[in-house]
Amino acid sequence: MSLAEHITASLQLPTTVVNMYLEDLTDAEILVRPFESMNHIAWQLGHLIQSEHFHVTQVAPDAMPALPEGFQERHTKETAASDEPDDFLTKAEYVQLMHAQREASLKLLATLSDEQLSQPAPEKVNYLGSTVGCIFAGEATHWMMHAGQWAVIRRKLGKPPLF
Repeated sequence: MSLAEHITASLQLPTTVVNMYLEDLTDAEILVRPFESMNHIAWQLGHLIQSEHFHVTQVAPDAMPALPEGFQERHTKETAASDEPDDFLTKAEYVQLMHAQREASLKLLATLSDEQLSQPAPEKVNYLGSTVGCIFAGEATHWMMHAGQWAVIRRKLGKPPLF
């Protein structure tokens, strides 16, 4: 199995978990906080989407679809405190953007050889790991870390555990 195939397989679980956690939530429910000072799902989705976009564009600047105008500004540390629905997108919009970014990440990943994936990570994103492959693999960890917080929100909302 190539490095790209292995990383692609590692990205399948977080994609499945995120889709399942979001499936039965409403636009209002993605604005529920697990605890007063913690971020709601809407903000976290924006953060994750723009993070994946940023990380992958550091590897290949033209590989990712553009995010909507103002998207980054809507998902800053400062906007995390907002509970106003108009400050965020709908669940459907986040899901569409999430899948578009992931599809582009996987498309690029499929073109990279083991040698390319073993090259040093771009300096701006080497906090995810030392190689280009680590940048892609880091997305799995990042998405799962946030999705773990969503399990708490789901229980708070009276939703059944899924896993």
